[in-house]
Amino acid sequence: MTALLSGTRAHHHPGQSMLGETCSTRAAPPVPQPRRERWRFAWITVSGLALACPALAQTPPISAPEVRVSASGSTPLKGKTQVDSGSLLRLTPRETPASIDVVDQETIRARGIRTVTEAAEAATGVTAADFPAEPAAFSMRGFTNSQINVLYNGIRIGPQNMTSRVMNAFNLERIEILKGPASLMSGEGAAGGAINYVTRGPQSGPVQINGEAAYGSFGTRRFGLGVGGSTSIPGLDFRADFSDVRSDGFINDTGSRSSHFSGGLDYRLSDTVKLWMATEMKSDEASPYWGTPLVPLSVAGADATNGIVSGTHVSNFNGTDLGAITIDRRTLRTNYNVLDNRNRADEYFVRGGFDVQVLPGVTVRNQTYFYTADREWRNNEVIAFNAATGLVDRERFFVAHNQSLVGNRTQVLWDHKIGAMDNRLTAVVDASQLDFDRPGAGNFPGDSVPLVDPPRGTYGPLTQRKQSTDIRNVALSVEDRLRLTPELAVMAGLRHEVIDLDRGHVNADGSNRPGFPYSKSFNPTTGRVGATYDITPGTMLYTQFATGADVAANNLFLLGPTQPLELTRSRSVEAGIKSLFWDSRGEWNFAVFDIQRNNVYAAAGGQALNVAGQQKSRGAELALGVRPSPVWNLWANLAYTDAEYQNYSFTGGSFSGNAPPNVPRVVANAGAAYRLPVALPTDIGTSVRHVGDRFHSDANTVKLLAYTVVDAFAAVEVAKTRFTFRVRNLTNQEYAVWSDAFYPDQILLGVPRTYEVQAQFRF
Repeated sequence: MTALLSGTRAHHHPGQSMLGETCSTRAAPPVPQPRRERWRFAWITVSGLALACPALAQTPPISAPEVRVSASGSTPLKGKTQVDSGSLLRLTPRETPASIDVVDQETIRARGIRTVTEAAEAATGVTAADFPAEPAAFSMRGFTNSQINVLYNGIRIGPQNMTSRVMNAFNLERIEILKGPASLMSGEGAAGGAINYVTRGPQSGPVQINGEAAYGSFGTRRFGLGVGGSTSIPGLDFRADFSDVRSDGFINDTGSRSSHFSGGLDYRLSDTVKLWMATEMKSDEASPYWGTPLVPLSVAGADATNGIVSGTHVSNFNGTDLGAITIDRRTLRTNYNVLDNRNRADEYFVRGGFDVQVLPGVTVRNQTYFYTADREWRNNEVIAFNAATGLVDRERFFVAHNQSLVGNRTQVLWDHKIGAMDNRLTAVVDASQLDFDRPGAGNFPGDSVPLVDPPRGTYGPLTQRKQSTDIRNVALSVEDRLRLTPELAVMAGLRHEVIDLDRGHVNADGSNRPGFPYSKSFNPTTGRVGATYDITPGTMLYTQFATGADVAANNLFLLGPTQPLELTRSRSVEAGIKSLFWDSRGEWNFAVFDIQRNNVYAAAGGQALNVAGQQKSRGAELALGVRPSPVWNLWANLAYTDAEYQNYSFTGGSFSGNAPPNVPRVVANAGAAYRLPVALPTDIGTSVRHVGDRFHSDANTVKLLAYTVVDAFAAVEVAKTRFTFRVRNLTNQEYAVWSDAFYPDQILLGVPRTYEVQAQFRF
């Protein structure tokens, strides 16, 4: 199947199908009554349980169940931090038979992390970028974009390549990164793993205020302020945070701004009952940078760059053969977007619920949530050099999102004994309804401009089509952990989902597109089994087998009637070691993995959808953190990934044996910080990040070449304020950070050397 089935060009976009305008909007069709009744029954069941539970607050106070948790940051790799993404059982990474990285506020402050993209890159083997079609895109263990679920406090709002935005890290308590198929935790879509953003929550004790202000290169200004603590009302704690970031951008005329407010209340009625609520508001707007065009070496001449890209390329947009390609130095800061471009989003999130201990060892947790988002893109998105004319061909695209999501989650957690063995069992019921309306482009205005100093122009005429997607989801998850001996524990979990999808698409004149409206149901069952074994008090062996499911062709939001209306399956085998040593001043983790995703549909060079029978990935990861003394902090991680397609054939060729785009074989990070023996507390430090060669599309004809970036900082503490001077990309390395396989005529450049002065305070 190819984009020709739709009769339009197949742009990939956060509202665009692999088959272009095949997947789309509608005037909502009637839903078959039996399915609606099934949904209604499930929703009433979940809501009824939620409403019934507060009555249990009358239960007399009981001692709380054992919590196998230690304070965040107590070990160098945060192995004893309680996380929500690794297990339904609320375990720590050390207790979970899986690879889980935690990037908490301690790490965020120490390393000067500004966004969730930078936070993910601090983890082992993760690469990331903010391509404007799908910002905060990730790659890990051979999988990218919508094959990795993104969660907000454990809630999935939709596929990453549709819903993610650039996000400030100031408001977050931590980012949790679970590697490998994670459908047990987050449902359909998690073939490669899940990334969970955890917002700062209320805290008990005296009111504390913390904040930061920073100014840096390219007019970057950052501000953040947070306050939290106990109120005069016994049992009532609060937290509120606000952050704002603005920048002019390192590409000409690519200014951006983003703001984030988050707040929450916890009210402990007794030792056994807690009520809570939380809210978030996020807004961002940018004049986006859509990439820099690949050009022939013969055209760039003396202005050809070295070390950014290599290989040969035939344009997917205009079909001309560029031969050996490069990036022209004269275009390193060029913005090819139109003057009246637009890229913005407003998001609102409200959550609330309760935790009740109903019996000794039995806890009921419930939350209801509502999320809404309004997004818009209006840009020139295609930037393709034409070897026949010597000009850059451009093409426009428009899309908007109006999204709302309402849901409820109820969990029962039971700590008990089976004979003399400790056992923890949990059952979770999730129910949600999502409505997603998408006005989209019905035409694609375009033009051609010179490579150097191009006139910006304006968007031009626009014809819109209307699309919609409605998804109702009910899921039951069960997980159990049994400690057979003091050293050996086994775990097993299962999740079954019922997903009802309705999609529609109408033309500008109100007529339905061919094949629309239509409905489809999916019923995936996924899970995992694993075991942990403590060979010494500080060293644990683990192994696990996990499965996942995701839509064979892109994602549920974009699925079109002519696409494969089915789920693909993935499975993972993993084994590893987690070890604490030197009185918990040192920690290291090692893992090996083998993942296979079957019945894959992939983008063939950006403009066609082909069957890739399998996507395989295997590799190894190593992470180390050491605090040898109070004045030293050392860390390093290394990942090796061998990923490839198999049985990937199509008319005219085969990509079998090729690597997926944006998947480096080697990713490594290392850093050190040292406190100088001077009167004022003064720290100096450096970090190094290396990312190996990657391919820019399934065709594997163009490489994004390996790069190494060095950062350095110096910080001094005066009273309760820490002043930091930071240099990023110290050597001013020129490199390609990302390529969207659906826009293969252009690549995204990395940020050059920047400077920043920052003040952080607490009181």
